[in-house]
Amino acid sequence: MSNTKSQILTEILNREPPIKELVSSFITTKGAYNRNHSVIPQINGARHFITIDGEVDAPFAISVSQLRNEFPQHEVLKEVHGVDWADGAMMNCKWKGPRLRDILTRAQLKDKNPEESMLNVAFACFQAPCQDDDYYGVSIELWRAMQMDQEVILALEMNDKPLLPEYGFPVRVVVPGVAGARWVKWLDRITVQAEESPNFYQQHDYRVLPVEASTWEIAEKYWSTVPSIQAMPVNSVVAVPDDGDTVKLSSDGCLEVKGYAVPAGSQGPVVRVEVSTDGGKTWVDAEIQDNKPQSKWSWTLWKVQVKAERGEDMTIYSRATDGGGNTQPEFSQWNIRGVVYNGYGASWNVNIV
Repeated sequence: MSNTKSQILTEILNREPPIKELVSSFITTKGAYNRNHSVIPQINGARHFITIDGEVDAPFAISVSQLRNEFPQHEVLKEVHGVDWADGAMMNCKWKGPRLRDILTRAQLKDKNPEESMLNVAFACFQAPCQDDDYYGVSIELWRAMQMDQEVILALEMNDKPLLPEYGFPVRVVVPGVAGARWVKWLDRITVQAEESPNFYQQHDYRVLPVEASTWEIAEKYWSTVPSIQAMPVNSVVAVPDDGDTVKLSSDGCLEVKGYAVPAGSQGPVVRVEVSTDGGKTWVDAEIQDNKPQSKWSWTLWKVQVKAERGEDMTIYSRATDGGGNTQPEFSQWNIRGVVYNGYGASWNVNIV
């Protein structure tokens, strides 16, 4: 049993929707963002197999049909982050497939205490060369893969439909609370190993470098000194009004402000969102819009009618707090990659008339 090399369909796809369209529904069903490090492969799902190997006693290869029919299917409602894009690099979707824990259990892990293990689970897609490496590879901690409440799955469906090619058909990894860079699409191999993935995208990308790494030349000596990004921080975005919008106050001097917020890692749900129209001097609580019990993984849509002064080039701020007590800071530390920024959400240069 082996994977067949795919036929290239398109160029590398990097896109995100208009922010106002993104927050128009709780579940992202259209206009979702996409970030690929290679071309989108065309894969025959009936002939695709995923190899599970490494620190296991019973390595094996498994088909997509087996993933669907031989394991319980688990659903996760979860947003996925685009690490360093603009505010539209986010989508909130329902993912379905078997737990990665069940797949690894069948492979008979050599580590008999995997929920506290120091080992790693490496994921690889060999379907096409990437921008910075011959293949796309990353890893997460084995304990994260094995703990039930982390809900890591191999997704076969997105929003109750089979995955589309641009979102990883026939199978992708879904790791709730963790940066989308670890959610490998078009999955070919799962390897349990002592070290993190050696791939460029684990070792030389998606890491928060210190401020002294101010150029790419200086950065070279720091990549191995900082951890790879896994869990993402609490964050919020002001979607309405958007940057540069001209908006009119209501008769009572109020302005409608809307947006989304996400919790830190597994610390959800978001329990509070505050909005300021006076540079952070005063804050007003926003209304959480979700009309169903919140998943600890999913985003929160919010809105508020807030008093505002007329003026040009105004700034509207938001800040979120999650169930773990994490609150956005006013600013977060600069880094050369611009990743994991979670300072106040903001719409800039808003004209209020």
